[in-house]
Amino acid sequence: MADAGAAPRGPDRAGIAFAGVAGAVAGLSLVGGRGRRGLALGTVAGAFGLVLAEAVARARRRPGEIPPLWHRVLFSGSLAAPLGWLAGRAGAGPASIATGAGALCGLAGARPQKVLLGPVFGAAMGRALGRVGGGPPGAVTAAATVVAYRVVSAATFRDEQVSLLAEQVGAEDLPFVVPLESRHRYVGTDYVRDLADVLGGSYARDVGDVGILASLDELAGPDFDPDAVDPRVRAFYEHTTRFRLDILPEWRPWVRPGYLLYRSLVARPLGQANVPMNQREALRGVISRIDTIDLDGDGEPDVRGWVRAFAQSGDPIYVGIYTTYRHEGRGWVSVGFPLPGASFTATLAPAHREGGGLRLTSRSPLAHAGHYLTAIEPEMRRLTTLAVHGFAEELDVYLDEAASGGAELRADHAFWVFGLPFLVLRYRITSKEAGPGAAAPG
Repeated sequence: MADAGAAPRGPDRAGIAFAGVAGAVAGLSLVGGRGRRGLALGTVAGAFGLVLAEAVARARRRPGEIPPLWHRVLFSGSLAAPLGWLAGRAGAGPASIATGAGALCGLAGARPQKVLLGPVFGAAMGRALGRVGGGPPGAVTAAATVVAYRVVSAATFRDEQVSLLAEQVGAEDLPFVVPLESRHRYVGTDYVRDLADVLGGSYARDVGDVGILASLDELAGPDFDPDAVDPRVRAFYEHTTRFRLDILPEWRPWVRPGYLLYRSLVARPLGQANVPMNQREALRGVISRIDTIDLDGDGEPDVRGWVRAFAQSGDPIYVGIYTTYRHEGRGWVSVGFPLPGASFTATLAPAHREGGGLRLTSRSPLAHAGHYLTAIEPEMRRLTTLAVHGFAEELDVYLDEAASGGAELRADHAFWVFGLPFLVLRYRITSKEAGPGAAAPG
């Protein structure tokens, strides 16, 4: 993605200063115990080396690029050195320091494969270093382990999981991003109302008959014909509030511990992306509504926010802003999940599903499909966007012909991270007018 209209890159004095401090501390740690002259030389050499690396990396870095791998590896090794020195002073040996350094690197890599590789690699590295004259100092052990792990990891896991897509660009340059952030640290169920105040539009809460999409016709393209979609599936998207959704979350066991930690530390304090942990929690009741904003006074919604919350507590499950756009003859769905000062966008390509169903997927070879984390500059509204390649999702809405009592409208919402499936949300969709046991209207 070219960063058309990007702001010119100026000298990053803060980055240079931080590199100097980090390099000085690393150099001091690596030469610890070598006298005052040695300490002074180590401090100066470390500061000069890391400042030089920062300056070279920045000078050669094109707009929209993240720092090169060699720079990231060098920087992480420098940050590890003082931690290794502290561990050594506390009595830890090479095996413990290297294993700990590897484990921290694995956790920082996030993907399960890296999490598992980190401590294993660190333990092997610690054993090898321990055979060299009783083992090097703690700072050297930690720095060497981190640098070696980062090199091996980069060679092993070559598929990029996150990349800097654009830096300081206008919203018009990224049509697949929903550039709507939260102006507060808590998103919450009143987000759309607060957004209406910011945008200067007319706010309507819990609209009686509205859909998350205005019309499926907006998604028409060379690979998708809206007329081939079953009318009942179309009705769900264009008149979502006519339906009741019963949810069954199916989490993979390996992700449950991490999700519980994320939920406690991130989702609940943030008031966003707080998915039920199990069916028992979902059966306690879920409130679902669509809030809208009319920006031009024509009586038609210009912004549609789907708000879901737990009935008992009122805690948000998620708040999503649903939009469509067209590009080169194709229609797309982009769902923006507001975050403080930022937005996480899922841009999904429409596809046909057997039996008149509709699939919205980010697992598409088309250029815009994917997930994007965008920081939004509040004054000039410039966007800096990361493409999150390691996350994927697919939403299937279809008719279950095998259901008892006739065809039922269903939805399966599947998610992957780092190529591994971790969650499927299964929905039973019924008409509110017909009652919970009836199929959706034709």
